[in-house]
Amino acid sequence: MISQIGSLLAIYFVLWWVVLFMALPFGVRNRAEAGQGDEIDGTDPGAPVAALMVRKALWTTLISAVIFAAALYAYRAGWLGVDRLVKLMGIPL
Repeated sequence: MISQIGSLLAIYFVLWWVVLFMALPFGVRNRAEAGQGDEIDGTDPGAPVAALMVRKALWTTLISAVIFAAALYAYRAGWLGVDRLVKLMGIPL
């Protein structure tokens, strides 16, 4: 039971980071795109004005929870199992 909970947490952790990296580019504007004039000396021209990380972390948590719940439901219903995936991919056992 403990190992199953640990495995589920590890899968959710990896899924959360994947979704976060997918969400990072959305809504990011540099100084020129935001209409704040020229860039400041010593900064990268593509540096974001506001990264909005708290908002992205909340959206990432919500999206990851929905994907994780759907995958867990599919796994428990028998739609997403090793045998079925091997058969769909055509890998001989």
